[in-house]
Amino acid sequence: MNFHDIRFPTAIAFQSSGGPERKTEIVTLGSGFEQRNAVWANSRRRYDVGYGIKTLDDLHTVIAFFEARMGRLYGFRFRDFADCKSCPPGQTLSATDQTLATGDGVTTIFALQKTYASGASGWVRRIAKPVSGTVRIALDDVEQASGFTLDDSTGLVTFAAPPADGAAITAGFEFDTPVRFDSDRLAINLANFAAGEIPSIPLVEVLL
Repeated sequence: MNFHDIRFPTAIAFQSSGGPERKTEIVTLGSGFEQRNAVWANSRRRYDVGYGIKTLDDLHTVIAFFEARMGRLYGFRFRDFADCKSCPPGQTLSATDQTLATGDGVTTIFALQKTYASGASGWVRRIAKPVSGTVRIALDDVEQASGFTLDDSTGLVTFAAPPADGAAITAGFEFDTPVRFDSDRLAINLANFAAGEIPSIPLVEVLL
């Protein structure tokens, strides 16, 4: 996949807008009742980083970043400050934040994931771009200081020896969202920018 392992400037990303998007097909029946179907199995995040551009230097930084990614061609990391940890943003992550799997005594490779739960419902998101140095792993609530490696380009955790059958495998981590520019063109009017108009620079999540 065309992907550059580099993060969009965080100072600009902090003031961006956006969040998850889903696609639902709604059919209104003759009786007035609705039939709803999920077209996408997973959500996809969209952002607009134009809100974070406050100066011409910020604008120059984004233009350079856009050119280096060749527009929509190459994906990159984006820090969504509202959702970038295995726990709520204001809390400290721990090795028991998220359940990854249950050991079977054979499997050694497990993918990082985050569960979004509300009531009896939930959705599991695959985490493909963890932040190196932040991942913590526990087996049956006991944090592991060693015995595993992380591929921070895929989010796969590999144990040196398979976790015991029935062992609860959990993790805590920070992560970035893989995205790309959603346009091959940056339309910027300097006169309007000087007057306070915010340029629109959309990003869209790349599902890996």
